[in-house]
Amino acid sequence: MLTFEEKVSIIEEFDELDKKEVSLGRLNYHFEESKYDKKIVVYRLHPNGNGFVYTGELEDYPTDQKGMTNIKDYEAEDLRAIIRQSIESLAMTQAEKNPVMEEWLNQHDQALVLMREEDGYNVYAEEQLEGTFNSYEEAINFLEQEGFSRL
Repeated sequence: MLTFEEKVSIIEEFDELDKKEVSLGRLNYHFEESKYDKKIVVYRLHPNGNGFVYTGELEDYPTDQKGMTNIKDYEAEDLRAIIRQSIESLAMTQAEKNPVMEEWLNQHDQALVLMREEDGYNVYAEEQLEGTFNSYEEAINFLEQEGFSRL
Protein backbone atom coordinates (compact mmCIF):
# COMPACT_ATOMS: atom_id res chain seq x y z
CA MET A 1 0.00 0.00 0.00
CA LEU A 2 1.24 3.46 -0.90
CA THR A 3 1.69 6.09 1.77
CA PHE A 4 -0.22 9.36 1.74
CA GLU A 5 2.89 11.18 0.52
CA GLU A 6 3.44 8.67 -2.30
CA LYS A 7 -0.18 9.02 -3.41
CA VAL A 8 0.08 12.82 -3.35
CA SER A 9 3.27 12.62 -5.43
CA ILE A 10 1.54 10.44 -8.04
CA ILE A 11 -1.61 12.55 -8.14
CA GLU A 12 0.41 15.71 -8.61
CA GLU A 13 1.95 14.22 -11.77
CA PHE A 14 -1.38 15.17 -13.37
CA ASP A 15 -0.97 18.86 -14.17
CA GLU A 16 -4.65 19.18 -15.06
CA LEU A 17 -5.68 18.57 -11.43
CA ASP A 18 -5.92 21.36 -8.85
CA LYS A 19 -5.35 20.54 -5.18
CA LYS A 20 -7.94 21.73 -2.64
CA GLU A 21 -7.36 21.27 1.07
CA VAL A 22 -10.39 20.08 3.07
CA SER A 23 -10.89 19.31 6.76
CA LEU A 24 -8.78 16.92 8.88
CA GLY A 25 -5.75 17.17 6.59
CA ARG A 26 -7.60 15.62 3.66
CA LEU A 27 -7.15 16.68 0.05
CA ASN A 28 -9.42 16.85 -2.97
CA TYR A 29 -8.12 17.20 -6.53
CA HIS A 30 -10.36 18.96 -9.04
CA PHE A 31 -10.42 18.77 -12.83
CA GLU A 32 -11.69 22.24 -13.73
CA GLU A 33 -11.98 21.47 -17.47
CA SER A 34 -14.61 18.80 -16.80
CA LYS A 35 -17.47 18.76 -19.32
CA TYR A 36 -19.83 17.99 -16.43
CA ASP A 37 -20.86 19.47 -13.10
CA LYS A 38 -18.65 16.78 -11.56
CA LYS A 39 -15.14 18.17 -11.13
CA ILE A 40 -13.62 16.21 -8.24
CA VAL A 41 -11.35 13.40 -9.47
CA VAL A 42 -9.63 12.54 -6.16
CA TYR A 43 -11.92 12.86 -3.16
CA ARG A 44 -10.96 13.05 0.49
CA LEU A 45 -7.43 11.69 0.26
CA HIS A 46 -6.66 11.18 3.96
CA PRO A 47 -3.25 11.17 5.65
CA ASN A 48 -3.87 7.49 6.55
CA GLY A 49 -3.79 6.68 2.80
CA ASN A 50 -7.51 6.23 2.33
CA GLY A 51 -9.27 8.13 -0.43
CA PHE A 52 -11.48 7.87 -3.48
CA VAL A 53 -11.31 8.45 -7.23
CA TYR A 54 -14.38 9.30 -9.28
CA THR A 55 -15.20 6.39 -11.61
CA GLY A 56 -18.92 6.99 -12.12
CA GLU A 57 -18.47 7.21 -15.89
CA LEU A 58 -16.33 4.04 -16.06
CA GLU A 59 -17.47 0.41 -16.13
CA ASP A 60 -14.47 -1.49 -14.79
CA TYR A 61 -14.45 -0.27 -11.19
CA PRO A 62 -16.66 -0.93 -8.16
CA THR A 63 -18.27 2.34 -7.09
CA ASP A 64 -20.29 3.66 -4.19
CA GLN A 65 -23.53 5.63 -4.65
CA LYS A 66 -21.52 8.76 -5.51
CA GLY A 67 -19.57 6.99 -8.27
CA MET A 68 -16.38 6.81 -6.20
CA THR A 69 -13.86 3.96 -5.99
CA ASN A 70 -11.77 3.46 -2.84
CA ILE A 71 -8.02 3.66 -3.58
CA LYS A 72 -6.64 2.76 -0.15
CA ASP A 73 -4.86 -0.41 -1.35
CA TYR A 74 -3.88 0.78 -4.84
CA GLU A 75 -0.33 0.43 -6.13
CA ALA A 76 1.38 3.18 -8.13
CA GLU A 77 0.54 2.04 -11.68
CA ASP A 78 -3.06 1.21 -10.77
CA LEU A 79 -3.47 4.63 -9.16
CA ARG A 80 -2.08 6.38 -12.25
CA ALA A 81 -4.39 4.34 -14.51
CA ILE A 82 -7.57 5.04 -12.54
CA ILE A 83 -6.83 8.76 -12.31
CA ARG A 84 -6.04 9.01 -16.05
CA GLN A 85 -9.28 7.17 -16.92
CA SER A 86 -11.29 9.38 -14.57
CA ILE A 87 -9.90 12.55 -16.14
CA GLU A 88 -10.54 11.23 -19.65
CA SER A 89 -14.12 10.30 -18.75
CA LEU A 90 -14.76 13.86 -17.53
CA ALA A 91 -13.00 15.48 -20.49
CA MET A 92 -15.33 14.04 -23.14
CA THR A 93 -18.99 14.75 -23.81
CA GLN A 94 -21.45 11.86 -24.01
CA ALA A 95 -21.42 12.24 -27.80
CA GLU A 96 -17.65 11.82 -27.85
CA LYS A 97 -17.81 8.79 -25.53
CA ASN A 98 -20.70 7.08 -27.29
CA PRO A 99 -20.96 8.33 -30.84
CA VAL A 100 -24.07 7.42 -32.79
CA MET A 101 -24.33 7.69 -36.54
CA GLU A 102 -27.01 5.59 -38.17
CA GLU A 103 -28.47 5.65 -41.64
CA TRP A 104 -32.22 5.14 -42.04
CA LEU A 105 -34.13 4.50 -45.28
CA ASN A 106 -37.80 4.66 -46.24
CA GLN A 107 -39.61 2.67 -48.94
CA HIS A 108 -38.71 5.33 -51.54
CA ASP A 109 -34.97 4.93 -50.82
CA GLN A 110 -34.80 8.34 -49.19
CA ALA A 111 -32.09 8.40 -46.55
CA LEU A 112 -31.88 10.17 -43.21
CA VAL A 113 -28.91 10.11 -40.85
CA LEU A 114 -29.30 10.00 -37.08
CA MET A 115 -26.32 11.48 -35.20
CA ARG A 116 -25.57 12.01 -31.55
CA GLU A 117 -24.26 15.52 -31.06
CA GLU A 118 -23.45 17.10 -27.70
CA ASP A 119 -26.32 16.13 -25.38
CA GLY A 120 -28.94 15.35 -28.02
CA TYR A 121 -29.73 13.54 -31.24
CA ASN A 122 -30.13 15.18 -34.65
CA VAL A 123 -31.66 13.80 -37.83
CA TYR A 124 -30.30 15.02 -41.15
CA ALA A 125 -31.37 14.72 -44.79
CA GLU A 126 -27.97 15.22 -46.40
CA GLU A 127 -26.86 18.48 -44.75
CA GLN A 128 -30.37 19.72 -43.91
CA LEU A 129 -31.37 19.37 -40.24
CA GLU A 130 -34.73 17.60 -40.06
CA GLY A 131 -35.14 17.34 -36.30
CA THR A 132 -33.49 17.61 -32.90
CA PHE A 133 -34.36 15.28 -30.02
CA ASN A 134 -33.45 15.01 -26.36
CA SER A 135 -33.16 11.22 -26.37
CA TYR A 136 -32.33 8.37 -28.70
CA GLU A 137 -35.81 6.94 -28.11
CA GLU A 138 -37.49 10.19 -29.24
CA ALA A 139 -35.40 10.25 -32.42
CA ILE A 140 -36.17 6.59 -33.18
CA ASN A 141 -39.88 7.20 -32.60
CA PHE A 142 -39.82 10.12 -35.07
CA LEU A 143 -37.98 8.11 -37.72
CA GLU A 144 -40.30 5.13 -37.40
CA GLN A 145 -43.43 7.34 -37.54
CA GLU A 146 -42.07 8.89 -40.73
CA GLY A 147 -41.72 5.43 -42.29
CA PHE A 148 -37.96 4.98 -41.97
CA SER A 149 -36.12 1.88 -40.84
CA ARG A 150 -32.53 1.39 -39.78
CA LEU A 151 -30.07 -0.09 -42.26
